[in-house]
Formats: sequence, C-alpha cells, structure tokens
Amino acid sequence: MSLPTFPLNPDIPALGIRQPWVELILRQEKTLEVRSQPTHIRGEIYLYSAKQFSDHPSAQMARHRLNLPATAYVRGLLVGRAWLVDCRPARPGDAAQSGVGPDALAGQQVWVLDQAERFERPVLVRYLPFGVWFYPFRRKGDAGSGAGD
Repeated sequence: MSLPTFPLNPDIPALGIRQPWVELILRQEKTLEVRSQPTHIRGEIYLYSAKQFSDHPSAQMARHRLNLPATAYVRGLLVGRAWLVDCRPARPGDAAQSGVGPDALAGQQVWVLDQAERFERPVLVRYLPFGVWFYPFRRKGDAGSGAGD
C-alpha cells in the first residue's frame, strides 16, 4: 500500500464504514450516512472501509446492484476522504441519498457528506479503529484535537 498524492494529516479523524456503503459514498451516490447518534464533528474526515460487510438488507440490494464480486471491495484500509458538513435527524425523504428505506430511518441521525473522493491507492492505517471514530496515524491521546463523538 502506498500513500495518496497529498500529505496525510494525523489530526484528521477517520470514520469506519462497512461495505458496500463506503463504496457508494466514494461514487458520490450516497451522501447521507445513517447513524443512531449525532456527531459534532465537521470538516474533512478520512473514510475507512471496515473489514466486515454490512448485513442490512438494503446493503445486500446495493451489493447486487453494483454487481461486484466480494473480492472487489476494499476492506480494512483507508480508502478516501470526504467533508462532513452537517448532522440532523433523518427524514423519510432521505431514503435515496442514504441507501436505506424510509422505515430504516425512523429515529436515526443522518451525517451529511460532501466532496467524497477516493484515494488513488488504499492506505494501511497505523492504528486500527476502536469505535466509530479513530485516528489512523496517531493515538487518540496524543497531541492534537480530539474526535470524541
């Protein structure tokens, strides 16, 4: 694995997302990440493709639509970056941009993503995720800002 063509910033947090969701985000087909809790984080974030596939029924349909073999999905690596620009309660009309049906949005939060871009090559992280947010190139307690939610 090699580094992207721009410098990686150790103070930028990474968000772990299961496949095929992260693939859809990188294709800019999915701009809303559905989560049970809100986040106060805003700005540039790295996108980490989790090692496991999503078991949500909508994810299975998305994988079928993408028509990619399981081996084509990058997992366990940093795959890109995006800007997290907002967080708000989910609405039924968010279904298309989130990739899940309106029934799955009830009581959830949507994290609004913009300008997602894929790294030229996936990047091996120095520190593995522990929770939703993590710092791929430094320990959470090291100097710098904290991604605590």
